[in-house]
Amino acid sequence: MQNVRLGIVGLGNMGKAHLHNIRAGKVPGLRVTALCESVGTLPELLEGEHPFTDVSQMIHSGRIDAILICTPHFSHTTIGIEALQNGLHVLVEKPISVHKADCERLIAAHTDKSKVFAAMFNMRTNATFKKVKDLIDSGELGEVRRVHWEVTNWFRTNYYYATGGWRGTWKGEGGGVLMNQCPHNLDLFQWMFGMPKSVRGFCQFGRYHQVEVEDNVTAFMAWENGATATFVTSTGEAPGANRLEIAAEQGRLTVTDGTKIHFQRNRQPMSKFCMEAEAAFAMPESWSMEIPVEQSGGQHVEILQNFTNAILKGEKLLSPAEQGICSVELANAILLSTWQDKTIELPMSSADYERILIEKGETSTFQKTKVVAKASADDFARSFR
Repeated sequence: MQNVRLGIVGLGNMGKAHLHNIRAGKVPGLRVTALCESVGTLPELLEGEHPFTDVSQMIHSGRIDAILICTPHFSHTTIGIEALQNGLHVLVEKPISVHKADCERLIAAHTDKSKVFAAMFNMRTNATFKKVKDLIDSGELGEVRRVHWEVTNWFRTNYYYATGGWRGTWKGEGGGVLMNQCPHNLDLFQWMFGMPKSVRGFCQFGRYHQVEVEDNVTAFMAWENGATATFVTSTGEAPGANRLEIAAEQGRLTVTDGTKIHFQRNRQPMSKFCMEAEAAFAMPESWSMEIPVEQSGGQHVEILQNFTNAILKGEKLLSPAEQGICSVELANAILLSTWQDKTIELPMSSADYERILIEKGETSTFQKTKVVAKASADDFARSFR
């Protein structure tokens, strides 16, 4: 195989962005041979591209080797399972599924390990977070004691939710800021620090918008070694902030806006100094430094290229889809903790969460303010992401 024949399903904002990058030749070895959209209109087709309105027909058409799933969240599971069971390589947009039980079903369908199954966690290519992970994994920071991540720069207007019928609803989106905006942050969180042993969530639903899902979240997490973390996110704060703080034995690391790393490095590990110092108010000597990061990373294009190379050359995946269950479980646990008003131990029960989520979707009486008629064509396209 010289080129991977790709079908894209879901030509909303992200689907069109991926299509543009591939058509522009940014992903050698990957070419689009099929496009599928069942709701909106397809972009103008180029030579060799075939249109579909039914994804099953595209999967069984024989025109594609791989599929890129860019549809609303709930359909990731069903489309992904059908594609895997029919021998296609699969790349799925975040989140891989809405809830843990569906993640388990999707992952279980990946029985043919010769087929590449990846997730679009493009933030893993960000040079800043790659550097942070390296500093943790190499032991440069020492043992992590506490983490705080405030990521409130996801501000969205009420119009944003109103112009997308599936957005901001349990039945359509399966959640709010945790399920739409924060899968990348939650993926990075567990990628860098590992999964905690317990989660306590405090979510507010429709605090800032006319939605029934969470748009303001604070969560507390704890690990077996005693480390703790807080995670704060919102789509209702302007101006927002993106600030990650890591308190570790060798000092304090601060990441601002995902681009700048500042390290206050202790000359001695703080626990060692604490136990050995012979002065009441002494502090370990520390050095302040900026850690250089050369570039921002390849983002979506790098994930697409890695996916292609994994198929053609056996390259190791940067974001295996099986790892996507972790960010979904964190989001689910934060919500389940809020609903049940208690701490959730991980791994959590996928059945409990699925049951409550289905009930919320079936019993919802929530009605959105209808402004779709006022939306432009661009707004309509963006309503799918």
